[in-house]
Amino acid sequence: MMKSVSAWKQELSSGAHAARLAALYCCAPEETPAQAARYEAVLNGLDATFGPHAEAGLYSAPGRTEIGGNHTDHQHGRVLAGSVNIDMIAAAAPNTLNQLRVQSEGYDLCVIGLDDLAARKEEENTTLSLLRGECEAFRQRGAKLAGLDVYISSNVPKGSGVSSSAAFEVLIGVILNDCFMTDKVSPIEIAQIGQWAENVYFGKPCGLMDQMASSVGNIITIDFADPAHPDVEPVAVDFSKAGLALCILDSCADHADLTDEYAAVPAECRAVAAVCGGEVLRDVPFETFLAKLPECRKQCGDRAVLRAFHIYADNDRVAKQVAALREGDFDTFLRLVNESGHSSWEYLQNVIPAGYKEHQEMGVTIAAAKHYLNGKGAVRVHGGGFAGTAQAFVPVEMLADFKAHMEAILGEGRCHVLSIRPEGGAVL
Repeated sequence: MMKSVSAWKQELSSGAHAARLAALYCCAPEETPAQAARYEAVLNGLDATFGPHAEAGLYSAPGRTEIGGNHTDHQHGRVLAGSVNIDMIAAAAPNTLNQLRVQSEGYDLCVIGLDDLAARKEEENTTLSLLRGECEAFRQRGAKLAGLDVYISSNVPKGSGVSSSAAFEVLIGVILNDCFMTDKVSPIEIAQIGQWAENVYFGKPCGLMDQMASSVGNIITIDFADPAHPDVEPVAVDFSKAGLALCILDSCADHADLTDEYAAVPAECRAVAAVCGGEVLRDVPFETFLAKLPECRKQCGDRAVLRAFHIYADNDRVAKQVAALREGDFDTFLRLVNESGHSSWEYLQNVIPAGYKEHQEMGVTIAAAKHYLNGKGAVRVHGGGFAGTAQAFVPVEMLADFKAHMEAILGEGRCHVLSIRPEGGAVL
């Protein structure tokens, strides 16, 4: 929704949007001035970067936390995920250049012409590819694209496992949807557009869970048995009422140069499925996989087989986690979280990249968290793994000490205490 820049600034400074911001950031209205200041800052950044604009729109897309189903999405399995109260925000305004110009704080300016949106091999693994892919996806859906300037700021840590990449894709989708679509696409379709751009233009064979959690918002369980029409259900739960705090632990390891590690997981799972007569593991009954185990080992190798064992078990665990949460059985839920973490490390093998000896940051992070939890709560690798973050559910009475101990090891600000955000991608 476009509005004059001066009107936005006056409303933000006067507290006119305090209730809206309080809902997005899970805080009291009197605690929202810092968030309002972030939106004023992106309006200032927009004009400082691209020149004055008469009007602009303001947008937000949250980070996400994967609660259950580690790497199950790309095998058309089940996941449990939620949006969190850290986000990527943007100010967007028209230009007359027929270009999409995007400036993210701390990064180079990205510019694409809107007259040529074909995928380019040389742009793979770049932000330009995501922008071009999302624009093409919206063009195919009837968007009348025109020049647009976008200025982005984020407090979603890059490479932190709360999916800054999905937040970026959803944010661009929300902006394009608001500015150029007469018949708006749904949050589910915005997520699918982001995944398509990442798969086809960026060149990363990701699943759909990250984009879906950021776009749809709140806690949801998703069944990807039919990935074109995923079954999305809300899961009403308040972890604070269970005496649990949600912590994301930044291991300080970077995702950079790990694309091959991530790509190997779905590739190996698909190879096992192919031996068993399917495209993905969801196509193959577990009993068929067991019967074909010798052939799978011979054709795909033992790591692929172990990864398949994880996918089957974690897919089943999601349904059990959802049932436990809906019944208020947090002891069972925490046991299942820990089981998932053990399976990811032992079978999926996405805690330590293959061959790494000196740098095993994720392993150290999980080991330290287990020590300080001392049998309470739960901890597991979070998201894609190999680098980024671990997730911990910490009893609130232990939180202060746990945070202090973990930050003494990882560094100040590396233990993020988060809340579940009730809304996904948003137009302010």
